[in-house]
Amino acid sequence: MEKLEILNVLNDWNFWRKEIDAGIRREVIVKKIKEISKAKEIVVITGIRRCGKSTCLLQFCKDIINSGIRKEDILIVNFEDPRLNNLNLDLLNKIYEIYLTDLNPNKKHYVILDEVQLIEGWEKFARFLHENKKINVFVTGSSSKLLSSEYSTVLAGRHLDIEIKPLSFREYLFFKKIEVKNALDISQKRHEIKRAFADYLKEGGFPKVTLANKENKRDLLEVYFSDITIKDIVQRYNIKEVNKLNELAKYYLTNVSTLQSFNNIKNVLKLNLDTVERFSYYLSSVFLLNFVKKFSYSEKEQILNPRKVYCIDNGLRNSVAFVFSEDYGRLAENLVFNELNKKDSEIYYWKSQKQEEVDFVIKKKQKIMQAIQVCWHIEKSETKKREVGVLAKACKELKLKEGLILTEDTLSNETINGIKISFEPIWKWLLER
Repeated sequence: MEKLEILNVLNDWNFWRKEIDAGIRREVIVKKIKEISKAKEIVVITGIRRCGKSTCLLQFCKDIINSGIRKEDILIVNFEDPRLNNLNLDLLNKIYEIYLTDLNPNKKHYVILDEVQLIEGWEKFARFLHENKKINVFVTGSSSKLLSSEYSTVLAGRHLDIEIKPLSFREYLFFKKIEVKNALDISQKRHEIKRAFADYLKEGGFPKVTLANKENKRDLLEVYFSDITIKDIVQRYNIKEVNKLNELAKYYLTNVSTLQSFNNIKNVLKLNLDTVERFSYYLSSVFLLNFVKKFSYSEKEQILNPRKVYCIDNGLRNSVAFVFSEDYGRLAENLVFNELNKKDSEIYYWKSQKQEEVDFVIKKKQKIMQAIQVCWHIEKSETKKREVGVLAKACKELKLKEGLILTEDTLSNETINGIKISFEPIWKWLLER
């Protein structure tokens, strides 16, 4: 590419000569980026495509510009711009040299490499900037492989990571201009919050989808699904069996919050076992799916038992899954998983010898922290008796003094066999976290 072509691309993505719309502010994430950047390590920001990685970085850039950093001291390169041809390290080096020559930044400046997984060898360039030039380096990517062993040798001890997800329920309310600051707000706006939660449960939390007109939401989500499978999997891994990949992805999305085994899927979809395992890994690596193991002190038992499958976003799931009726129970459980799924904890499901099941067991380091059951409708006495009984049994085995049942709208507690069981509406639990 010629110098003028490169400058034309860069001008469209940078603050040098124009204002750039940074969208609705996600305060918690921007604050996290600020805090982590103080360590002066390479900042690696990952997350599913369209979850808001680039937008949050733009918001961070606006903040540092407002604090006195010159606009010319920030370089943003978006590698998904179709005008950037033949993506490789030579092009990356050329872009950086043009930036240094034409923008003349201060010695300590900021370099943001957006969707960097498209450049083979990017980690060497990032390390060079960080170590030799003492530059503030930020990279984003839609693949968990950015944090994998592929790059660990080059970046070991030199990077700090943030995973960004679609909007939390509190963020969703903020985007919908429903302000919730304290318990009084929750009480006063209870009905408005519950109406918003009903939409959030089905539509999910992708920022652009949240703000879109109702008639455009599904189209947007279908495009997201296509981009995730084609750009992040098919093109990256040179997949030839695109139809089989889509078939497997839609099968998983149709069956969120259920137990699945590779052997069973192999028989249902008429695929070989290697294909199922490989494609499942790819779908997980781009943050679309998560697989949860059975809780056991035996690693062998964890491996041999089926895993529960969850999707990163209910809206994405609903847009492409083969669903003929509303299944609020599965959607609620999927939503709870995404809230629980944090870096500092491990999540399992629990099953008794009688095949009774508890949805979530939360473990931090070597300690069991909590057991959680999700039951959308708990009003029927037989349902309540069953759910309370199995949760109490799990708590006793796990040496927990209390358990939590998350429901549509029940708020109470009771004690069974010395175990305190609390009932709480999911929407309220989400806000209080």
